[in-house]
Amino acid sequence: VRMKRFRRHGQESHRDRIKQELYGFNKTVEHGFPHQPSALVFSPSLQLLAIGTRSGAIKLYGAPGVEFMGLHDENAAVTQVHFLPQQVSGCSPHTHTYCTGLKSAVATLYLMLYSQLLLKKTNFLCVLIILGAPVAPPSVTRVTAVLTHSSGDMLFLGTEGGHVFVSNALTTSLSITMLKPNPVVPSLCSLPEDYGGRRILEHVESLQENPVNPLQVLIGYGRGIMVIWDLERHSAVKHIPATQQLESVWWTEDGGHVLSSHSDGSYCRWMVAGEGTQSEPEKSEVPYGHFPCKAISKIIQLPTEQGPPFLFLSGGMPRASYGDRHCISVIHSKTHVALDFTSRIIDFFVIRDGPDHTGSDPSALVVLVEEELVVIDLQTEGWPVIQTPYLVPLHCSAITCSHHVSAIPLKMWERVLSAGPWPITGGQNLSPDAPQRDLLLTGHEDGTVRFWDASGVCLYPMYKLSTAGVFLTDAEPNDNMNQCTEGEWPPFRKVGCFDPYSDDPRLGVQKIHLCKYSGYLTVAGTAGQILVLELNDEAAEQTVEATVADLLQGQESFRWKGHTRLEVREEPVTFPPGFQPFALVQCQPPAVVTALTLHSEWKLVTFGTSHGFGLYDYQQKSNVLVRCTLNPSDQLAMEGPLSRVKSIKKSLRQSFRRIRRSRVSLRKHHVNSAAKVQEANARLEAELAEMELAPVQRKIEARSSDDSFTGLVRTLYFADTFLSDSSHHTPSLWAGTNGGSVFAYQLRLPPVERRSEDPVSAHPAKEIQLMHRAPVVGIVVLDGHGSPLPEPLEVAHDLARSADMQGCHQLLVISEEQFKVFTLPKVSAKMKLKLTAIDGSRVRRVGVAWFGSSRSEDYGESGLTVLTNQGDLHVVSLPGVKLQVQYPCIRREDVSGIASCVFTKHGQGFYLISPSEFERFSLSARCVVEPRSLVEVPSQTPGTTLPRAQPDGPSVAHRYTPTASL
Repeated sequence: VRMKRFRRHGQESHRDRIKQELYGFNKTVEHGFPHQPSALVFSPSLQLLAIGTRSGAIKLYGAPGVEFMGLHDENAAVTQVHFLPQQVSGCSPHTHTYCTGLKSAVATLYLMLYSQLLLKKTNFLCVLIILGAPVAPPSVTRVTAVLTHSSGDMLFLGTEGGHVFVSNALTTSLSITMLKPNPVVPSLCSLPEDYGGRRILEHVESLQENPVNPLQVLIGYGRGIMVIWDLERHSAVKHIPATQQLESVWWTEDGGHVLSSHSDGSYCRWMVAGEGTQSEPEKSEVPYGHFPCKAISKIIQLPTEQGPPFLFLSGGMPRASYGDRHCISVIHSKTHVALDFTSRIIDFFVIRDGPDHTGSDPSALVVLVEEELVVIDLQTEGWPVIQTPYLVPLHCSAITCSHHVSAIPLKMWERVLSAGPWPITGGQNLSPDAPQRDLLLTGHEDGTVRFWDASGVCLYPMYKLSTAGVFLTDAEPNDNMNQCTEGEWPPFRKVGCFDPYSDDPRLGVQKIHLCKYSGYLTVAGTAGQILVLELNDEAAEQTVEATVADLLQGQESFRWKGHTRLEVREEPVTFPPGFQPFALVQCQPPAVVTALTLHSEWKLVTFGTSHGFGLYDYQQKSNVLVRCTLNPSDQLAMEGPLSRVKSIKKSLRQSFRRIRRSRVSLRKHHVNSAAKVQEANARLEAELAEMELAPVQRKIEARSSDDSFTGLVRTLYFADTFLSDSSHHTPSLWAGTNGGSVFAYQLRLPPVERRSEDPVSAHPAKEIQLMHRAPVVGIVVLDGHGSPLPEPLEVAHDLARSADMQGCHQLLVISEEQFKVFTLPKVSAKMKLKLTAIDGSRVRRVGVAWFGSSRSEDYGESGLTVLTNQGDLHVVSLPGVKLQVQYPCIRREDVSGIASCVFTKHGQGFYLISPSEFERFSLSARCVVEPRSLVEVPSQTPGTTLPRAQPDGPSVAHRYTPTASL
């Protein structure tokens, strides 16, 4: 009879209530830049920015902290996004989204209503979204251009077949009338002779409203002809027959001229006064002619109060010389700059000053490219780039590791840089102030470490550290490729920070550890380099000398086949204010650093690779300990990433040979196969009968010591605990390997007054070998109260209570398969939790967290946050080591997302959902960071018109990309 039957019901219900107060799973906010953006729009009246993606997501951004998100059920690309002016609905607050419009197999029109969760009372913000079906052939009903009329009563949809659909009202259904090409262009006699053929006009390329007279709409066709249609007279009042393929149209604010850009890299200025047909443009220019140029996909001209207007052109570069550049040209008076981006331009718009953001000088140019959002300050001399407080490209160089630090002291927080002013100010951030200051550090492939303010909804960029200056690489750190040389044409200027190509992959950052109290930082890389840095407020010129740590300890039987070490600069290097390196450890062989821990109170740093681990005294700049953990069978540990490909090919060949041999063997012994199968089944049943396993558990297979990488160091841990006897606690170092081994060393530190002269010593004290040889992924020492030991210097800053040194300490060893508790100093097994035996999953990430109660400020519990290879999150109680809750979080197929997960000290976590986005989640019922925003829709009287600020819809360069079109 199981004991669970005799538990009191009241005890169970009480514990369940406590769990509800402590734990709760929520995916709260997405940080970073949207993956594969496909559409952009801006509302000057609401001051909101909307971005659509190829996966069907819509994200709205306003002032920092104001964020909304919607995701369509269909996996279809968002090709266009539009704000509908004056569309404030009083529908039911429970209505979120409904579909209406063209019921075509290849185009769907969505009207998304953001409900009162986002807006004030029962008002709704209407956003028009055009989705493209993923696998559909071209069609005459495909929407190619959209115009949301300023009156709010009409919606114009241009199609592939040259038709224009006009909606009379946007309610729960569309009442559609259609303008066919024939009545729009009644006479072809006035058109050029080359307009013959079956498809005379082609698709509708652009729809523009007259900014002075809202009763006139310009219809631009792909073939080049433009028609001004009068809505009151229901007839065309003017024809503008351009001879080149039309790309985009802009109607000037005074209503007197129309600018058209074309496929040959030219743009034309047409006078639209009067009626009839205008045969020649007032001005025609190819900015980068006379050689063939690429198309100008979008053109905008905005006036200034004093002086000439601003002209913005997307594209138009000389095809042969610069056809691969992604440029936007800005022309103002005598200033002409070609902004050169590192990825394809999706769309752009211009923000203007003034109370309505429509009638004043341009203040900022906002450009959405495939990999980042770039904002140019047009009011400051030199047009510098404005640092974005959100939508920052986390993947400007590929993220290789992450490290989270909670509760940063104010003194250190003020010594790092913060973001500047931001021109998009829509909405109100209603989220409460963050209770503490948190930092998220990301290591990158190019050797940089970036500091992010992770306290709230926005992931603010605060500081960037580069480690490349310490080493000799192919690219010199003083190279400046952003500025064009004097007299160069076109006048290129590099903008944006996205640069996915690393000059030397050995610079890649693999591990980071920051001490928030002392200002010490250690960074470890791909080529076995470990840098120790200190935070300084002034620039310094110094030489960084390397200390070699020979992890093979003279074993000549092993030969390294991987990459070479990085060469250190011998001359002094000038480091800017911030974190400056002063010590360097170089592992030999130069393998990837797999574990790293810093103890700033003891002035020690420990590191591990696939060959062993070491202990370094960064005060005396000397090695304290070097231990080789290699197994004689660890041949893969001696090979770099390039050599490993050969080993994979070799193993595949061996596998195919075994398959062929087994097939031959089956054919030879086919006669006796049935009898052998029965015999094997009987043997298996007998073995199962002898096993005494719990009903919910299954046997864990023991791993062979011949498995590759058994000597790889997975975790390192410092602890002040009892190793030799129960009456004297001493500093210690613990190391766990991939083969299930745990090594413990007793450390002897000299007195504080002799710390800089006397050496630190390390002596082997304990060694544990787990029975199933599962990789050790975490080590935690619990004090006499069963609480994890505090961090270094945490007690000295009165931020944690001192560890209990009166009771018995316990050692918790976390492997991929189980959690096992040992008593100290005897190291005898006390209890364990077999995670793999329960559901077959393996531990991939683990962290220690404090879970505060959502009802009582004074109550909380420590626990382990665990992520498995199945993508499930677990919370394991301490010191009882019992499973508390389990939540599905990440798809098991998302291996990179699981590998990128990092936990915080208060029950939250981050993981990559794409190369450029972090998903934030919370396991704590108390500690939840999520956007809470308010957008007040301006009240407008029906029938009035709003001044036009920007053309609607994406640029042609986006609409006709194969990946996003229908």
